Amino acid sequence: MVVRALITGAGRAIGAATATELAARGHDVVATARDASLLEDLPVAQILALDVSDPDSIHEALAAAGDLDAVVNNAGVNAAGPLEGYPLDLLRQVFEINAFGPLQVIQPLLERWRARGSGVIVNVSSVQGRVATPLEGAYSASKFALEALSETLHYELGHFGIRVVIIEPGYVAPGMKRSQSHAGPEVYEELAAQWSGVDVTLSGPAGRPGPQTVARAIADALEDPATPLRVPVGDDARLVLSTRAGLDDTNFEVTMRGVLGLSW
Repeated sequence: MVVRALITGAGRAIGAATATELAARGHDVVATARDASLLEDLPVAQILALDVSDPDSIHEALAAAGDLDAVVNNAGVNAAGPLEGYPLDLLRQVFEINAFGPLQVIQPLLERWRARGSGVIVNVSSVQGRVATPLEGAYSASKFALEALSETLHYELGHFGIRVVIIEPGYVAPGMKRSQSHAGPEVYEELAAQWSGVDVTLSGPAGRPGPQTVARAIADALEDPATPLRVPVGDDARLVLSTRAGLDDTNFEVTMRGVLGLSW
């Protein structure tokens, strides 16, 4: 069955790979990004400018897109730095894009989707939406919030035939665009040095998988009604989340420190 799917943040990395994957499978893709010029080379049905933090931009894009069967909320920013002294205006900006943005995009669609009894929401979260990490608290917190909103929507909307799927990638190359970071006090420099090689340790000698891995998981989720609520993507994500599920806080921390060689 061909679906008409709108993708946010389709200008690069996971978003671009997802647009390409869905189009290759014969789906009708509406690719969006804040800068629509980034989308010109994508093999999609329609390209639109869309800023997920701007209600007017969302309204205009949804009106231009017309009737949709699915939305892939991929647009997001990363942010780093210790929470000591972290600027709250920067934290709010991260939440506006990573957590509030997806909800703003799907809210206008729900009344129509309820009436017809179908629709698919795929929210791209992260392993850090389940396991918080040092120096990335702003990003983790925004993804924890997205996971909570998504799980609530799953319970509220499943009754009406609307599916919700949370995609949880591990480290993926190339990654998302980084927003302004907060350096913080110098005392945290040693922690930053110890944490800097975490992705290499977890990804192994093969390195980070490409965004196509996530794109295939998203496309499969759109096509398969039996897809569970949460879909970890990548060996590192599955390892971390399965380990976390099997251990209490203390033992997980001990295990994490041992594997990553953290002395902080």
